[in-house]
Amino acid sequence: MYVAARIGKAHGLRGEVTVQVHTDDPQGRFLVGAEFATESPSGAAGEPLVLRSVRVHQGTYLLGFEGIPDRTAAEALRNTRLLLTDGAADEDADDGWYEEDLLGFTVLDTDGTEVGTVSALHLRPVQDLLEVRLPGGGTALVPFVDELVPEVDEDTRRVVIDPPEGLLDLPGSDRQE
Repeated sequence: MYVAARIGKAHGLRGEVTVQVHTDDPQGRFLVGAEFATESPSGAAGEPLVLRSVRVHQGTYLLGFEGIPDRTAAEALRNTRLLLTDGAADEDADDGWYEEDLLGFTVLDTDGTEVGTVSALHLRPVQDLLEVRLPGGGTALVPFVDELVPEVDEDTRRVVIDPPEGLLDLPGSDRQE
């Protein structure tokens, strides 16, 4: 099973929810009538959900599901993961990462100096951003591209970054030295 999306907050009064997309083909995955296995925030399997509506509002996917008629029912789905079976998974799944795969990984620079730990993965239309919690308590956002993140080692739970000079010192990157 692969995570296609994580359900966010309820939107409107008709049972729609926002989703954090984890698939590289949302137009091909989020089709009316598609059925998703579900996993609760605690990791327990839930009842399958069948998609009744799909739309994009201000760049955010809004999904409606059969049997979820109103905002109250939609709010109960928050943080539920929508899962794809192996046969429906993205063909390029080995080329990408899910946030839950990277959380807590140690982040090193190319010299082997510890920079921090992975605290989030922000999925963006153009490029994803790796959020790194710095030792001083701040965070830095590193574009998750091969040139800046040349290595992700699942076995050692380490990410190697090669940031250009000053990237970790940009406003919003509260790096303490």
